Amino acid sequence: MTSIAVVCEWSLLQLGIAQAINIQPDLHITTFVNSVDDLLREAPDVEIIVLTSLRVFDQSTAEQVAQLQQGYAVVVVSTSEAQSDAVLCIQAGARGYLSRHTDDSELATAIRVVASGENYFGTSLAGKGLPIARPHITSREREILQLIASGATDREIATKLNITENTVHTHLERLGRKHGSRRRADLTRLALECGMLENYSREC
Repeated sequence: MTSIAVVCEWSLLQLGIAQAINIQPDLHITTFVNSVDDLLREAPDVEIIVLTSLRVFDQSTAEQVAQLQQGYAVVVVSTSEAQSDAVLCIQAGARGYLSRHTDDSELATAIRVVASGENYFGTSLAGKGLPIARPHITSREREILQLIASGATDREIATKLNITENTVHTHLERLGRKHGSRRRADLTRLALECGMLENYSREC
């Protein structure tokens, strides 16, 4: 079951999204909030954020994506179909982007694809030369990257995080698939580039 939080300030649209998602046997909305600030205060334990943007698009939606993407995989549902708006959100870290022409079936598909670790950009954006989205790093993967960068062994990571070594290896394999290498030097460099260590501020 994929757990989802929805950021939407329109109660009528909330109802429509709830009907589209909660009829799916493998998807479940656990949280509705009116704003990103409300979501960050609640810090729900969910896998996917559906972020709706109903105003004339400006950079604020991309800024909201940047706030959220460090802990969550974000799917944006926007009234805008402009390539430039989609690009801003993708560059900010959105894993999915859907336009106002999205139907309930495509929304469910997008959530499933993003939950699987891939990216999904709506059919109305096909062929528009969108940038490659950055791979999503989960909260657990961030913890492992920080420990790798500090010099911890797989066994030490397992002990620190109270998980098995096999689970550590699984996370390392996923990081390797996402970023092209699971060498410790490369993963340490990734941690530095993503601002996971002191004195580094770049976001991943």
